Amino acid sequence: MRVPQVSIEASVTLNCAGKLLDLSSPRVMGILNVTPDSFSDGGKFFSPANAVAQALSMQEEGAAIVDVGGESTRPGAQAISVDEELRRVIPVIEAAAKVLTIPISIDTTKPEVMKAAISAGAGFINDVMALRAPGALRAAAECGVPVCLMHMQGKPNTMQNSPEYADVPDEVKSFLLGRLRQCLDAGIPRDFIMLDPGIGFGKKLQHNLQLLRNLDSLLALGQPIMVGASRKSMIGALLGDRPVADRVSGSVAAALFAATRGAKLIRAHDVGATADALRIWQSLGTSAYKD
Repeated sequence: MRVPQVSIEASVTLNCAGKLLDLSSPRVMGILNVTPDSFSDGGKFFSPANAVAQALSMQEEGAAIVDVGGESTRPGAQAISVDEELRRVIPVIEAAAKVLTIPISIDTTKPEVMKAAISAGAGFINDVMALRAPGALRAAAECGVPVCLMHMQGKPNTMQNSPEYADVPDEVKSFLLGRLRQCLDAGIPRDFIMLDPGIGFGKKLQHNLQLLRNLDSLLALGQPIMVGASRKSMIGALLGDRPVADRVSGSVAAALFAATRGAKLIRAHDVGATADALRIWQSLGTSAYKD
């Protein structure tokens, strides 16, 4: 099956279960980890009350969508059960959906969590496994909401064990094309699909840099691109082993670079700083890359 190339401008608004995500210009996805062990903010928003307050804060700071995750995908992270993940995310999504005007995304690889989260009020599925878990592809198709497919070499607990590529931009592009085809065959509409090169997921520093420098090559697949480099080890390494808490400016710089290469959605911890930077960049008349 040959996937026809279409302009990324063909569809710039995603209907996330009734709440719209406008991608006519680069937007920010706020990261809301309701976990005890995420690499950057694990434990800070573990209680539903703190999580909902943070979601509201991110909306006020300019987030276009909030991404709720209950299972850490940091390097070396161990998997948790379906029941535990549901216990963490569903109360947060139910409460947040009542007060947010922007869409909610569920960051999960599990089909059971996808279905429960959409029923609870989420309207977008963000899957670091690109719907490869058993039953995930069917579940996403049945949910009828937009999805983001991410590239990852290996699994979170092993992905940083000496990852190797012959040509990382080409291999990531080929993988995402394959997953795009699978989604289309499963009945997920083309205009419901985003792609993510997976910065930091089974990649060394040089791999991440190559992907960002060649991000515009993914536009040939015809889908909007999401990038998440926020506070990651790549940023720390480029700034001389800067600790996680001191990677805000570096993360914002990477976000702006990704936008110049065509990224439509920037996944970020520091929503206000990232949204402000994008707003100034756009106000100065700098256009995002267009093929």
